[in-house]
Amino acid sequence: MSTFEPLSSDFYGYENALADREKAFIVDLRAFLETEVRPLVDDLWSSAEFFPRSVVTGLADLGVFGQPWEETRRFENSAVFRGWVALELARVDASLATLVGVQNGLAMGAIASAGSPEQRAEWLPRLASAELLGAFALTEPLSGSDSAQGLHTVARRDGENWIINGSKRWIGNASIGDVTIVWAKDAEDGQVKGFIVPTETPGYTATRIENKQSLRIVQNADIRLVDVLVPEANRLQGSRSFRDTAAVLRLTRTEVAWAAVGNSIGAYEAAAAYARDRSQFGRPIGGHQLVQELLTRSLGNITSSIGLVTRVSQMLDEGVQRDEHSALAKEFTTSRMRETVAWCRELFGGNGIVMDYGVIRYFADAEALYSYEGTREMNTLIVGRAITGLAAFV
Repeated sequence: MSTFEPLSSDFYGYENALADREKAFIVDLRAFLETEVRPLVDDLWSSAEFFPRSVVTGLADLGVFGQPWEETRRFENSAVFRGWVALELARVDASLATLVGVQNGLAMGAIASAGSPEQRAEWLPRLASAELLGAFALTEPLSGSDSAQGLHTVARRDGENWIINGSKRWIGNASIGDVTIVWAKDAEDGQVKGFIVPTETPGYTATRIENKQSLRIVQNADIRLVDVLVPEANRLQGSRSFRDTAAVLRLTRTEVAWAAVGNSIGAYEAAAAYARDRSQFGRPIGGHQLVQELLTRSLGNITSSIGLVTRVSQMLDEGVQRDEHSALAKEFTTSRMRETVAWCRELFGGNGIVMDYGVIRYFADAEALYSYEGTREMNTLIVGRAITGLAAFV
């Protein structure tokens, strides 16, 4: 096994605090990403094609899926370690980090946090092995940030079954996956509940969203649900209200913050290498003051963000993390990411807008990370409520 070395962009060496088994996992993951993923991503991004099955099964073989959950984790690990995994994935490609986040945190996370022991035992191992690819359907054409109150998809109880009707939008993996966690409002009590819906179920239709210019490898879809019949056994038995949905999002929001740092690092590493290799006025551009300023400001954003996400993940392990903590992490890191990828693209000049140098991919993908799992504005309102004790959502 190769020796573990912290990333040069981890300027203060936070990664050194990982346990030995966690470091060993990171070494194996980096090797897989560099040999099996990095050579593919620019072409896949340009053509908006999904990853080869070998990439998904390779991640499963490594044990990337299922790390947080008792039934499927390969070894005891920390939330900080799982954050570093998200960072490493996004450092190579943010679409890959999103795929893992949907599978690991949203689909598996919904079953792990709101499912019965029987549901956990049935579904989690199959998702962890990549036998099944999962999706998480909450956002709707007319309901995004207001999902807690504005959900239009409805589930009606019919004996031992439920009948679901409605629409969903921007659902990652939905057009290529095997099972989708669908969140719908119970027609009887008005509360949001979750349902495990195999994508082959009659009445379930997923159509890929075309012409997307961010996270192009992720296959987002529109879903139509027309009289979709779901047995009571497939209702997440612990989902009784939107609070249970929010509990899943709290966990995944932290890892999106880590992925934002990884996307920043990917752009920064590309820019630092270009600064050493590209010559103007008779010497490498890295020897010019303004270029060094851009790199230093980028590294400052990355370093402060690593410190923040490390602490918020420690709070998760300690059982003291609240919604406002993950919200601040997501808002701060994605805002700093947006600055960083812009500075890094700027360093390339005209070369920064062509795929030959890769930095434009990080630049474009930042926009999706900035928006999903809670927009910046919504996260500021969650934090603002904690600061003032006053809700300002409407």
